[in-house]
Amino acid sequence: MRKFFRKFLPHHETVKSHRWLKPFGGLLHHPNLWHLHRRSVAGGVAVGLFCGLIPGPLQMISAALLAVLLRVNLPVAVFTTLYTNPFTIVPLYLLAYELGDWVSGTRSGVAAAHPSFPELHWHSWPGELWSWLVMLGKPFLIGLPLLAISLSIAGYFAVRVAWRVAVIWKWRARKRRQICKG
Repeated sequence: MRKFFRKFLPHHETVKSHRWLKPFGGLLHHPNLWHLHRRSVAGGVAVGLFCGLIPGPLQMISAALLAVLLRVNLPVAVFTTLYTNPFTIVPLYLLAYELGDWVSGTRSGVAAAHPSFPELHWHSWPGELWSWLVMLGKPFLIGLPLLAISLSIAGYFAVRVAWRVAVIWKWRARKRRQICKG
C-alpha cells in the first residue's frame, strides 16, 4: 500500500520548503503528517471525507488544518477532499438533504422542491451561501453533518480493513514463496 501512495504524494521536505508554507514549518514537522502507515492514512481519508462536504472553497484548507490538528496524513487528507466536484456535489447534497429529512421526521409525504444552488460571487459568497443553507432549512443542516460523519467513519474503517487485508495477503504470499524454496 505504501508504494502505491508514494507514487502520488509529494515528499514532505518539498512541502515544508515551499515558500507559502514556510511560516507553518514548525507545525509540519510531526511524523504522522507524512508517514504512510495504516492509522495515519485512515485518519487522513476520514478527515478528507468529512471536510469534502464543507460548502464552498474551504474544503482543502479545512482538511489541512484538521490533519495538522489531529496529526493524520496531510497529503491524503487534502487529496481525499477531491471526491466532491461539480459532478458529485449535487447528488451528495441531495442525499444529505434526504438523510436530514428522514432523521428529523419532517417528511410530510409531499415531494419537496429542491432549491437550486445560488450563484456565488467572490465579494459576497459567504452571505449568499449562508442564506442558501438557511433556505434549505433543518433537513439539510442535520443531514450534511450526519452524512459527513458517516462517510468519514466508513472511509476510516474501509482503509483500515483494506490495509490489513493487503498485509495479510503479502504475509501469505511470502510464506508460500518460502515453502516453495524450502
